[in-house]
Amino acid sequence: MSNSSSITHFLLLAFTDTWQLQLLHFWLFLAIYLAALLGNSLIITTIACDQHLHTPMYFFLLNLSLIDLGAISTTVPKSMVNFLWDTRDISYAGCASQVFFFTIFLSGEFYLLTIMSYDRYAAICRPLHYETLLGSRVCVHLAAAAWACGILNAVLHTAGTFSLPLCQGSAVDQFFCEIPQILKLSCSSSYLREVWLLAFSTFPFVGGFVFIVVSYVQIFRAVLRIPSQQGRHKAFATCLPHLAVVSLFISTGIFAYMKPHSISSPSLDLVVAVLYSVVPPAVNPLIYSLRNQELK
Repeated sequence: MSNSSSITHFLLLAFTDTWQLQLLHFWLFLAIYLAALLGNSLIITTIACDQHLHTPMYFFLLNLSLIDLGAISTTVPKSMVNFLWDTRDISYAGCASQVFFFTIFLSGEFYLLTIMSYDRYAAICRPLHYETLLGSRVCVHLAAAAWACGILNAVLHTAGTFSLPLCQGSAVDQFFCEIPQILKLSCSSSYLREVWLLAFSTFPFVGGFVFIVVSYVQIFRAVLRIPSQQGRHKAFATCLPHLAVVSLFISTGIFAYMKPHSISSPSLDLVVAVLYSVVPPAVNPLIYSLRNQELK
């Protein structure tokens, strides 16, 4: 029996006990990380350097790429080190830092995707008022609000999680420090405070999801009224990638944080965590660039 004051490190989940398979996982994660690093860096550089891309849509896309770089850099490099050196350790401070920064980027990405849906709504449904609705100052304020909300969520959840007494050992059933897995280590009913805080935090996410759905209903109605097939195709090519990113990110993220313990298993939790923490930062540059002639 131990408490959180005596824990100096945590043990992360090992994908396998076989060294050869661990090495295979290292190369796989390295390839994904380099792809995310290259793709997002190219988008950031292109948007920053090309004056023609200094528009609200690309400003938000630049912020999304920054968030994706931060998110994948918070979790994957430590996992690669553990794969390579055949270890599972992460320090207490390192674990708390992972939770803090990953929560910033996770929350910030959701708020930013919500803002991007509003940008697409304004561009397609209110084109004559687009520059008024999304002027440069408004865009900066919206992006700053997304980052600020992410930081606020991170402070609340990190403080709430690591103030709990942890008496169920130090083994985290995940390849990075994830709040639901750390809560499993608590032996006190006080962990319910953080559970309620997580539940309360879902209200903005549910509100954002409803806003996204309503926005896209309006967008699709407006697109279907476009007389030319080429115009409809261009509008769908702009909106569908964003909708695909939102669907994957929200569905897997909500499932990871709000699923009941009765359907939880290490393999399922691992797959879901990879889908919402590793896949989006790697595929977002492909989704947003391959179907975008201006970025090409």
